[in-house]
Amino acid sequence: MNRRSFLATSMAASAAVLLSACGFRLRGPMPSLPPLTLEGDTNNDMARQLAARLEQRSSSGDSVDWRVTLGSPTLDERRLGGIGYGSRDHDLTLSSTISVQRRDDNAYLLNSETVSVSTRIRVSDDDLLNRESLFSEAEQTLNRELAERIIERLSSLNNAS
Repeated sequence: MNRRSFLATSMAASAAVLLSACGFRLRGPMPSLPPLTLEGDTNNDMARQLAARLEQRSSSGDSVDWRVTLGSPTLDERRLGGIGYGSRDHDLTLSSTISVQRRDDNAYLLNSETVSVSTRIRVSDDDLLNRESLFSEAEQTLNRELAERIIERLSSLNNAS
């Protein structure tokens, strides 16, 4: 029992040293964002997820400090592999542009910056029913990840300004 606890402790310490050496750190709570309004293409899944997350993280107030304009998200698919049957990898990239303006002086903090996330999925050409569900799940995941990436970008602006 003593040897097992020593091994467990030394493995945990080694993992902590390795993770700290590569710059890993646990994230604390996200900082609150100033009051903002969403404009642009807000009638898609990514924009709805972004709006819900922003509602949780924006500070409440009467005046709106920022105007965030969203572009239409685009999903790009790139097939990897040769011609033939069987499983094939697909790279999926979801991207959108964002612009951020301060209300008080109309100064742009961001002007049409592209934010994107990507993933790779393996799809079998023989399984057509599962194919659609795999693409749908990947797109939903990318929508969530893109909304989070935009919030991270807005948080960095809040810390810089």
